[in-house]
Amino acid sequence: MPSRTVREATFDVLRQTGLTTLFANPGSTEVPFLVDLPSDLRFVLGLHEASVVGMAAGWAIARNEPALAILHTTAGLGNAVGAIATARVNRAPVVVLVGQQDRRHLVHEPFLAGRLDGLAGDYPVWVGRPELPQDVPGLILRARHEAATGRGPALVIVPMDDWSAPADESRELAAPTRLVRTACADERAASELLAFLAPAAEPALVVGAGADEPAAWSGLVALAEKLSCPVWQESFGARAGFPQDHPLFAGHLPADRARLRQALARHDAVLVVGAPSFRQYPYDPGRLTEASTRVAIVTEDADEAHRSVAELAVLGSPAALCRALAEALPARSVGPPEIPARPAAPPPPPPRGGEPLRAGHVLSALADLLPADAILVEETPSSRPELHARVPARQPLGFLSAAMGGLGFALPAATGIRMARNDRPVVAVVGDGSSLYGIQALWSAASYGAGVLFIVLSNGGYAVMDRLAEGEGGTGPWPSFTVDVTGLARALGCPAQRITDHDELVRVLGEALPSLADRQDPLLLEIVVAPDETFAP
Repeated sequence: MPSRTVREATFDVLRQTGLTTLFANPGSTEVPFLVDLPSDLRFVLGLHEASVVGMAAGWAIARNEPALAILHTTAGLGNAVGAIATARVNRAPVVVLVGQQDRRHLVHEPFLAGRLDGLAGDYPVWVGRPELPQDVPGLILRARHEAATGRGPALVIVPMDDWSAPADESRELAAPTRLVRTACADERAASELLAFLAPAAEPALVVGAGADEPAAWSGLVALAEKLSCPVWQESFGARAGFPQDHPLFAGHLPADRARLRQALARHDAVLVVGAPSFRQYPYDPGRLTEASTRVAIVTEDADEAHRSVAELAVLGSPAALCRALAEALPARSVGPPEIPARPAAPPPPPPRGGEPLRAGHVLSALADLLPADAILVEETPSSRPELHARVPARQPLGFLSAAMGGLGFALPAATGIRMARNDRPVVAVVGDGSSLYGIQALWSAASYGAGVLFIVLSNGGYAVMDRLAEGEGGTGPWPSFTVDVTGLARALGCPAQRITDHDELVRVLGEALPSLADRQDPLLLEIVVAPDETFAP
């Protein structure tokens, strides 16, 4: 009998590690791997590489385990670099398999040979290149571990002829079969944090994306209630770190230093959990906090700890450490804390006499009907502050956005999330301009039965850019534009409807949202709104 091939040995690794859904936009260099794919491996086609990585990232975040993306040499990896960067900052563990030309003539730089080293910059957490074809299965196993440990994309570059090479059954895989991570509260770390919090007269918590999981939410709620203190969400957080309908939730921190100092000025001790201290957007001179405000940070992300301004940084499990602190700290004998006035406003009255819909009308209607367990994926920059004010995240994984800030994440990520978690409703709220950066994902959502509700706020341009230009005292050179997003969606096989009327908006959302968890097909609602007049990051 002929020996097994590297390809067959790799399939076994994929099965052993759960990498059995293959998100891909392949080319000729991947054909030897993919042709006659075994039936127990699921192939999911994306029509653009950014959609491929975005879907894989959504899948990985939803399942809290690595996903697999397959890209085609230089063009594929190059097109996906922005999505790879987003996956890194979103802590999405993705194994990215990149095809390369046949190694037997790479020295001559044949057609489609890729200069792949460094093409994705520093955004991969690890890059593997096989010295021998027989290294490939072990490198993919290691890439899975690296992606999970580094919480980001790990690349493996494979020449196309390696797949047909004979596997060497006598060689061990150069990676452990299983990797188990411990998550417990180190006694010394807990003691340091207790010493930081115990003397505080006015403590506060700041939470971020690194605390978005059930055990961390539970520990943070217990800790906040023990301290009787306000809890802030980091600015521009990609995920919610605390239930935003809890009485102690204070809102989202502002993203400029002057307002940040003002928000935290009365607190003598601020513990930041699952976020850096502190995330900013516009440059603003001065300190991040008042000199009287002491800061400590708890995170599992070493980079996050290293770049934070804090007197104490603890690398460890937010869930375990918050639970230990809640158990060890005595309850403070103080009344309810002073929670800043929340920016939420009452629902705007329905438009009258030909007045246009605004984002507030859409978001208020959404908030009224959205199931508590819904996963909301956001990519509407000009309306994001109002979305936060009106639509709280009530369960872990209730909110997801692109931590990198670049556009093109929401549509593919929502598709991947729904494919991974068909037990929860998934809604993506995006701007019309934002939707165009990842519109190809609608084809995948329709083709693979991802029942996402895509809500497109169509304001006819890049409203956030207009507001930023106004902040600079001028106007930008970019024109307004109108794109038929409904027509694009239908052309990609996704059912779509255009809405301009408030009664129709309420009716359609009332029909779609209650049954969203059971939906098998996506639905896109393009809702025509007037541009938002303000934007305060």
